[in-house]
Amino acid sequence: MKSVLVILTQPNLTSLQINESLSATMVLATFGISVKVLLKDAALSLLDNKLEFDQLKFAFKIAANMVESFEFYDLTPILVETKNQALPIVKNTDQEIEFINIQPEFIQSFDHVLYW
Repeated sequence: MKSVLVILTQPNLTSLQINESLSATMVLATFGISVKVLLKDAALSLLDNKLEFDQLKFAFKIAANMVESFEFYDLTPILVETKNQALPIVKNTDQEIEFINIQPEFIQSFDHVLYW
C-alpha cells in the first residue's frame, strides 16, 4: 500500500486553496491510500473548530469543518510538530493529535510527500 504524507501550511479562512487541499487529501484516503496529515505554521489554525461561518465576514467556508471529518477517512491522529504542543490552539483542540519531530528518516518513510 502506498503511503503519503500531506503537509498543510495554509491558514483556515484566507483562501480556497486550503479547501481544495483538504478535499484532495480526503479523496486520497477514500481510495485506500495510507495518508498522514501534518499541520505546520498557519495551518495550525485548522485546529480551531469553534468558528462559525458568516458569509459577510469570510470569503471562503471554514476549512476547519472539513478537518472535523478526518476521523471518518482514517486521517487521525493529525500530526503536529512537538515544538508547537504548548500553543493554545493546539492545547484547546478537540482533534486527536500526535506530536512528532520532523527528521529526514520520518519524511523518507513515506512513498510520496505533498506540500500545500
